Amino acid sequence: MNTIFKVENLVIGAGPTGLGSAHRFHELNVSDWLLIEGEQFAGGLASSFKDEKGFFWDIGGHVQFSHYDYFDTAMVKFLGKDGWLKHQRESWVWMRNRFIPYPLQNNIHRLPKDDLLECLNGMVEIASKHLNYNNFEEWIRAYFGDGLAKVFMVPYNFKVWAYSPSKMNAKWVGERVSVINLKNVLKNLVNDTDEISWGPNSTFQFPKEGGTGAIWKACASFLPQEKIHYGSKIIKIDIENKIVYTDNNNAFHYSNLISTIPLTELVGLSGQKQFDEIVESSLLYSSSNIIGLGIKGKPNDLLKSKCWMYFPEDNCPFYRVTVFSNYSPNNVPNADEFWSLMCEVSESADKPVNHNTLVEEVIQGCLNTKLIENKDDIVSVWDYHAKYGYPTPGLNRDKTLEEIIPFFEAASIFSRGRFGMWKYEVSNQDHSFMQGVEIAERLVNGCEEITAFDPNYANSKKHTWPFEKWNR
Repeated sequence: MNTIFKVENLVIGAGPTGLGSAHRFHELNVSDWLLIEGEQFAGGLASSFKDEKGFFWDIGGHVQFSHYDYFDTAMVKFLGKDGWLKHQRESWVWMRNRFIPYPLQNNIHRLPKDDLLECLNGMVEIASKHLNYNNFEEWIRAYFGDGLAKVFMVPYNFKVWAYSPSKMNAKWVGERVSVINLKNVLKNLVNDTDEISWGPNSTFQFPKEGGTGAIWKACASFLPQEKIHYGSKIIKIDIENKIVYTDNNNAFHYSNLISTIPLTELVGLSGQKQFDEIVESSLLYSSSNIIGLGIKGKPNDLLKSKCWMYFPEDNCPFYRVTVFSNYSPNNVPNADEFWSLMCEVSESADKPVNHNTLVEEVIQGCLNTKLIENKDDIVSVWDYHAKYGYPTPGLNRDKTLEEIIPFFEAASIFSRGRFGMWKYEVSNQDHSFMQGVEIAERLVNGCEEITAFDPNYANSKKHTWPFEKWNR
């Protein structure tokens, strides 16, 4: 016998997007809403975990930066002004047995001469060509040249996305990839200077205690707890009768459904088999394998101030490693005695992973890349597999979204968030939270959503609140 709840606004998922919706409903004094979450805690992919030895871990390298004043205000509300540590980004690329400042394409003077010459030749060649491209790999070659594509851009992007860049579109790039400025490259080459401040996350903040997950646990704590149903995994969505069924014999009869589960799961749970073929072929994704290494002692001089590092070569399985103890001393049990590395390995059907040997491969990779000197210094190993890690911008993603998103909206189902909208370009914590805020604002006050449907504008500047577009 199902227990039936009737609610105007039902929110699925207590990650940043679902919490954003709930937070905004609560702010607007809307009482008729409920939030259901499959786990026993809030956070989603932005959760954190404490292992048996007292080391904290995130599900990947999350850092906190923002395009929105509203988001900034919320972060202070959740953790307080003193709950954050501020950082100047120090990110590097390890290749050719050396560290090169990120973004590598602006600092190729650090490469060995043969690689440097190959990259420069490629840049000279593209200077006289038209920028024509049909996929991300062609975009790379059009904007960076064949040399840099071969030396870094293509192998690294396969490693991070777990798909060939030729299977991806290039519409998502925006502020995510630094393009070549040949004058600056030559200036840095002649003067032997580094360019390191590019990008929206050149400065960032991180929670002082509890990892990234502390933010979203705090956010949930500000909400009426009786409106949050934890441990409620969805088993069926009846879109005709507007009912969500969960595995604990509850049924939720809704008027509006805000879904933050992966769009592929929404299609399956609602029985929309007519979309199965296009979903499988166009909504690509990679899984994330996180291996955390708690290490005794202190990081060496090369690592003591670094934030994260990229690894394009095949001498290690990971594409990125974060010196997680540098984000906060409270990420380790005792900062005088321990430090930590968090390694990320992507996975897909195009890039399979052997889970039985992955931890040992990661440890060997850390030795190969000189991140650690002796594996006996490792005192704790933590591993986590996230089935849905990154929403891959496949070639036909946008066409598929243009068909599926309106279909569900016609049934009063609003799919939002990192995997709800399947748009990597607006899938950071600030974007995800604001997608939730904006759909709540739309349902209550009829305001236009910006982040989910206009990523370029969302990423173009720092947005005041209320949004300028709402005042026009």
